[in-house]
Amino acid sequence: MQAISMLKGLAFGRLFETFERSAFRLETLAEYDVEDEPEEMARFLAGKDMGPHWLDNPWVRSMTNKGKAISRVHVLRSPLTDYLRYELSTYPGNIRAGESIGIIDLADQQVTGLPDHDFWIFDDRTVYRMHYTADGKFLGGELLPEERLQEYLAWRDLALTHAVPFASYWERKLMTTDPV
Repeated sequence: MQAISMLKGLAFGRLFETFERSAFRLETLAEYDVEDEPEEMARFLAGKDMGPHWLDNPWVRSMTNKGKAISRVHVLRSPLTDYLRYELSTYPGNIRAGESIGIIDLADQQVTGLPDHDFWIFDDRTVYRMHYTADGKFLGGELLPEERLQEYLAWRDLALTHAVPFASYWERKLMTTDPV
């Protein structure tokens, strides 16, 4: 069995500096284990000010200011956990910075044919399948062979077809649940 070669850390981060036109992400996990998030999530749950990056995400802005398109579809299932409420609360700042975000809530609609893993597509040319531990810690991104590209482009298109714009989804969720 051949070991999977994966990019992580700075090497994976360079992908966001070197893509030319577009980056798309499919998110599928209910929770991600990101190093700096526990303290930030605690502030969010306590109702504290989250800082200016929540109002206009500088990382997203650094790409969209160069004319690059960033988009994602997050596949989730409500009711929203604390983690999902926290994560989705960051999205308005990403959108303000130019990212396009859609939501597929599997409690609202059944969408078949999507993968059960995250991926990024860069410039409609390269696909990285994301690998995580069972508790959501990022292990790395695996560059998939070119012959897998069409499969992933079809999954992207399926996700985009079924996704609800984030603003519409969030407004509906705020009307039906207490956001904090």
